[in-house]
Amino acid sequence: MSNQQPGPHPAQVPGTHSRYAPPQARPVSAAYRRGAGLLVSLAVIIAALMAVAFVMSFVLLAEADADSAKGAHGYGAIFLWFGIAAATPVLAAVAVPGVVMMRRVRQQRQTGSTPS
Repeated sequence: MSNQQPGPHPAQVPGTHSRYAPPQARPVSAAYRRGAGLLVSLAVIIAALMAVAFVMSFVLLAEADADSAKGAHGYGAIFLWFGIAAATPVLAAVAVPGVVMMRRVRQQRQTGSTPS
């Protein structure tokens, strides 16, 4: 074991950059804004299609239950449910980045640093 004491840490000079400084946000471009709008609108379209498929599946189930000649409509409802289950991760994969991008665009607009 050593009898040496650890040396003092160098003083941090105000205004100097350390390597652990948070990164500076770059300004948002027009293409970035268009991409954010496209992702959000695509998420809305996917969600609307999923809602229509959900309602349509219940209509198909009601038809299959009402008339035995239309029993195959129940299979159509199950097919729609599988489609909804498959579209849910796609909706999340489109909506989450779109919302994050729109939030960044909105923050840049509030600070007034958005280029034209």
